[in-house]
Amino acid sequence: MDTRNAIVAVLKEITSAGLLREVNAALDTLEDGDAVAAAVAASEGIARLEAVRFRALAQLSRHRDGASSVVQEVALGLSVVDGHAAGLVSTAEALTTRLPCTLGLLDRGKVGGYGAMKVAAATAWLSDEDARAVDAVLEDRLPGRNSEQVRKAANHAAMMVDREGAARRAERHRAGRRLSIRQGETGVASIEVEDGPVEKVAAAYTRIDREARALKTGGEPRTLDQLRADVALDLLLGGQGGSERPEVFLYMDLNTYLGLNDDPAELAGHGHIPAALARHIASGADTVLRRIITDPLSGQVLDLGRDRYRPTAGLGEFVRVRDRECRRPGCHRVAQACDLDYAVPWQHGGHTAHTDLIDLCRRDHRLKDEPGWTYRLDADGTLTITTPTGQTYDSTPPPLHEPRAEEPPF
Repeated sequence: MDTRNAIVAVLKEITSAGLLREVNAALDTLEDGDAVAAAVAASEGIARLEAVRFRALAQLSRHRDGASSVVQEVALGLSVVDGHAAGLVSTAEALTTRLPCTLGLLDRGKVGGYGAMKVAAATAWLSDEDARAVDAVLEDRLPGRNSEQVRKAANHAAMMVDREGAARRAERHRAGRRLSIRQGETGVASIEVEDGPVEKVAAAYTRIDREARALKTGGEPRTLDQLRADVALDLLLGGQGGSERPEVFLYMDLNTYLGLNDDPAELAGHGHIPAALARHIASGADTVLRRIITDPLSGQVLDLGRDRYRPTAGLGEFVRVRDRECRRPGCHRVAQACDLDYAVPWQHGGHTAHTDLIDLCRRDHRLKDEPGWTYRLDADGTLTITTPTGQTYDSTPPPLHEPRAEEPPF
């Protein structure tokens, strides 16, 4: 057995289902104090395994010379979102180069992987020398601290090591401002301006709060929190200078729309929503209804209806409606914000047809051209992505409805 297989075998043995099944069965016999001790021991073991994972990810990054596509490969391999994968890779690189004491705490189970990520983030702006100095200072301060305490301790130590650099750090943070969306449970989502200038954020909140309080009259049933959220969204949607509201794709069966069943609908980029909420959205004053013809056996899109008051749909719109989101597994950027790309490059025989076109967000569009990444689009729409390490991942547009044996009579 070679070294690679031996390492994998040992890790699988440590976490084997049989061994853990025996442990789980014995947990029912524990008293309160012993249950806490067991949870602590489990957390320490998890931290040690996280140290192994960080070292493995650092080795992958070294083998690939720090290529940006490592993040996407980790996201696919570990089934995590890209942002978390990026944090894991950057933390792995920091722990194995400039934060040896923090890595040692992981090895001893004294700090968890999430806390280690906080240390890596707090020291990312420091020079290697200063980062090692902070790492040494924190070695005795982190054990027993929760992640928020770890973050504060690491930030304070970093600021004390390079006080002048702290001002530059604040400037860089402000330059990194961005808008993000986070999909929540059914029917809700969050939008956030991250790292915005504090004075503008404070002023914006003050305006929203003032307008919300002005609406809080005796007959207003909404809470102040609800009013603030509604005011903020109204301000965002109303500040477009008279242009059209942005288009979103809501996928709903006709029978659901008519109230003949309560099958869930799907909002592109978010996921499934209850039928009642879908009907509420579809009945809005600005709603444009489209007829989409599907294959009854597969539920896949065959054609877009042309009867609508907006311009006729073209090939690009067909592909976006079909794909809904970026086609790389795990990426949920809505298709309207993606690039159309050839699964088989044009110069290698690709055709400008829905059978060859896919939606990829800008980052994954660039990833496709990285060395070692190959893409194959099958006739049924299944996209197979092969990574530089030979792992394969499939992506198929979800059907608009469950496959049917035959079309229902009307």
